[in-house]
Amino acid sequence: MSPQKLCFVTSNAEKFREIHRALEDCAIDVVRVSLDVPEIQALDPAEVAAYKARAAYAELRSGWVLVEDTGLGVDAWNGYPGALIKWLTRAVGEEGLCRQLDAWEDRRATATVALCLFDGRELRTFIGQTHGTITAAPRGAFGFGWDSIFQPNGHTCTYGEMPREEKMGISMRALALAKLRDYLLSLPR
Repeated sequence: MSPQKLCFVTSNAEKFREIHRALEDCAIDVVRVSLDVPEIQALDPAEVAAYKARAAYAELRSGWVLVEDTGLGVDAWNGYPGALIKWLTRAVGEEGLCRQLDAWEDRRATATVALCLFDGRELRTFIGQTHGTITAAPRGAFGFGWDSIFQPNGHTCTYGEMPREEKMGISMRALALAKLRDYLLSLPR
């Protein structure tokens, strides 16, 4: 049976807006909960999100919790920084990350979103990935995080140069959300 309420654990209002909009027709009350949950240090966003989902549920103790983690794995760096991207860009910024890649010809990267849904018993993970490249310098003012340095394959703009609607049509979050949405719609009502 589908839950009546889904608590999306995030302090990021933009992420909540995207999640809420994507799940509008799922007959579920999606609410934003800002919790300070511990975050393990790992390259794999799914591993980080699973840990955070269990920690968030331990605090909330009811309904379903949804937690997201994002990663940006650089091919030349064997998937680093992955889920550590937040910490790397805090330290050196988007421009610093671009400059660090100047020593490599290969600027390919994979953007990953892991959405973990946990009800206290069963953990379900929905993964979305987009392949692209890290640009030579940040471009664009839209979005958040490292959107200004990731250019998805087949596009001439970074996520940071794309309006929200365009980005949400192709982003790794959109792909993961589509899987989550399909799952929620498949549940008995």
